[in-house]
Amino acid sequence: MSRLISIALAIFFTCMTAVLAAPLNLNGDGIAIQGYDPVAYFETGKPVEGMASIAAEYEGAVYRFSTEANRAAFEANPERYVPAYGGYCAYGLSEGYQAAVDPTAFTIVDDRLFLNYSHVVRDRWQQEQATRIESADGHWQKMLLE
Repeated sequence: MSRLISIALAIFFTCMTAVLAAPLNLNGDGIAIQGYDPVAYFETGKPVEGMASIAAEYEGAVYRFSTEANRAAFEANPERYVPAYGGYCAYGLSEGYQAAVDPTAFTIVDDRLFLNYSHVVRDRWQQEQATRIESADGHWQKMLLE
């Protein structure tokens, strides 16, 4: 009987892990944000390409950094730096779908990094930013449960 309970618990936790795993926008090599440094957005206010030699893995994604200090900051608090919606386009998520991004089309709102498909899409997203974030947050939560 205890063996059956152990098997049932293992299946349950495996399913829960799959449910809670966020879909991530990665390239074919598992690189997030097309290799851009997630910390640089916050520290310099601009996109900076990371280096393959300075990288860290977090929740199945490899993030690259432009400096060792940025990698250390990320490793100390990765949730602060990872982009919203698994790195997918914030505008696309507000409409209910996942779309690729241009890492140079970004916005930081309330200490969250949002990426967009293009600068034109980012500008459109910013015009209705609060509404778009609320909608995208809702769609993202549904995607996490699927």
